[in-house]
Amino acid sequence: MKVISIVGARPQLVKLAPISAAFAGTDHEHVIVHTGQHYDADLSDVFFDGLGIPDPDVHLGVGSGSHGVQTGSVLSALDPVLEREKPDWVLVYGDTNSTIAGALSAVKMHLPVAHLEAGLRSFNRRMPEEHNRVLTDHCADLLLAPTEEAVRHLAAEGLADRAELAGDVMVDICLRIRDAVLAGEHAAPSLPDGIDPSQPFLLATLHRPDNTDDPARLSAIIDSLAGLPVPVALLAHPRLTARAEAHGIELNKGAVHVGRPLPYAGLIAAVLASTGVITDSGGLQKEAFLLQRITTTIRPETEWVETVQTGWNTLVPDPQNMDAATWAATVNRSAPTGDPGTPYGDGNAAKNVVRIMEAWKGVSRSV
Repeated sequence: MKVISIVGARPQLVKLAPISAAFAGTDHEHVIVHTGQHYDADLSDVFFDGLGIPDPDVHLGVGSGSHGVQTGSVLSALDPVLEREKPDWVLVYGDTNSTIAGALSAVKMHLPVAHLEAGLRSFNRRMPEEHNRVLTDHCADLLLAPTEEAVRHLAAEGLADRAELAGDVMVDICLRIRDAVLAGEHAAPSLPDGIDPSQPFLLATLHRPDNTDDPARLSAIIDSLAGLPVPVALLAHPRLTARAEAHGIELNKGAVHVGRPLPYAGLIAAVLASTGVITDSGGLQKEAFLLQRITTTIRPETEWVETVQTGWNTLVPDPQNMDAATWAATVNRSAPTGDPGTPYGDGNAAKNVVRIMEAWKGVSRSV
């Protein structure tokens, strides 16, 4: 079986690590195509180096651009690659422009598409990621769902016959790296100046367009972080840095101490060292849940509803509209005491993915 993995952004590279390892233990041919959607070394190169992922077989180098330009660039660059390789499966990951472009390129060549992390829904149509994941699910041949909730979403959209519960591959890599960090196999994370890891601090990330594109909103969110009574280590995504500079907003102020994005092991170590997480990232919400750190998500909704249902995650759409005491109490709340269970699987999702793709190879659908 020949499988092409199409990746391009930080979260996809993390998911690629356990998938690549699972394929390495088989006789299957696994070809890695990196679109170059994330071209910053902090969001790309460090994940290949730090997670033991083989170098990409193909690098398209599409770089930045508007959603349309980026998606179109990936589409046009992928066509000759897929025509040459003729894989049994094209495996696309998550919900980025690389995901939808990879799926569209493959289906137009009548190549079978498998979608890893299928069935997630925020039901927020303002999010470009929501359109990417819905459109990918509806054109893919095999839907590899991470959770029971995702399976239910797919069934509600008439896609149950293509759906398989695989579990979440992020659990595989997160738990492996967690154990390595706790065993002392990784160096201490490079935290921003002013953050003492021996003292309580909060870890924060912010990058979603809804939070960064409006100058007034971004400024108000930063002010709400700056006013907290506990230090905040803000790992500044390139998008956040660029928007803040364009808007004339100072990030490094008050309680906020700005640092660079961390390699994956460094991020896991930083979460473990923190007392809690503030984010608008889907991946970090789940990683914090797996690492049992309370999370405050600056969004009105989440795809990872299990993190909220178990009490580990609280949604705060507008922290700037909360009084200071309530905001501080929210981010410093006590951790839940109940057993959160294993809604995202037991750490064997990547092996499940390979097994399911083997079973579905050559299976065609009539729609």
